[in-house]
Amino acid sequence: MISVVLVAVGVYARLLKHAEAAVACLAVDPAILLVVVGVLTFLLTFCGCVGSLRENICLLQTFSVCLTIVFLLQLAAGVLGFVFSDKARGKVSEIINGAIVHYRDDLDLQNLIDFGQKEFSCCGGVSYKDWSRNMYFNCTAANPSRERCSVPFSCCLHDAGQAVINTMCGHGMQARGYLEASAFIHTHGCIDKLVNWSHSNLFLLGGIALGLALPQLVGIVLAQLLINQIRDQIKLQLYNQQHRADPWY
Repeated sequence: MISVVLVAVGVYARLLKHAEAAVACLAVDPAILLVVVGVLTFLLTFCGCVGSLRENICLLQTFSVCLTIVFLLQLAAGVLGFVFSDKARGKVSEIINGAIVHYRDDLDLQNLIDFGQKEFSCCGGVSYKDWSRNMYFNCTAANPSRERCSVPFSCCLHDAGQAVINTMCGHGMQARGYLEASAFIHTHGCIDKLVNWSHSNLFLLGGIALGLALPQLVGIVLAQLLINQIRDQIKLQLYNQQHRADPWY
């Protein structure tokens, strides 16, 4: 049921978007991610549920093998991300820069970036001047946009007592130096903030990884136990049939 809800939400969000925006940022579209995760989860849980109810060895084997592959992929991703941290950092930087380019093309992506910049108190990838990659915030003199040399409002320093958010607080900040801009916006990039957060929350990340891995391991073990029980029952039935058919046995 959760898988169906994920697919429905992803498809609904996708249909609400403009076609050109959908094509432009297909690789970083949260709606597509929801649909893919929902479909894969549905197929996997369908094999496990129907296979256990019908005692179908083929479906149970499919469930067990797929779950094993998912577990090994997660383990490999964690190990490779730790060993090749520099390459992982470069990949994260590439994703963030691509998201900055399509910031105005996709409302879901825009909300996701704004949420990340607010939560981590950061702006851009490496620095706030990375927003010049976006055609609306580009700081060249030939850019006719009213947002030229600006940054999104999610980069701004907010006063706790401020009742109304000033969405134009980042206007012209790219044209200012780090020291001058730091009085109004967050000048540090989100990549360093994300790396520092992950280093300071290793136990939390490890707990999340363990929480995801344990149910998968339990599912694999239970599926194999059920398969062995079904095979034992089949062998017992064949033995009984042979014994009844052969009176001299």
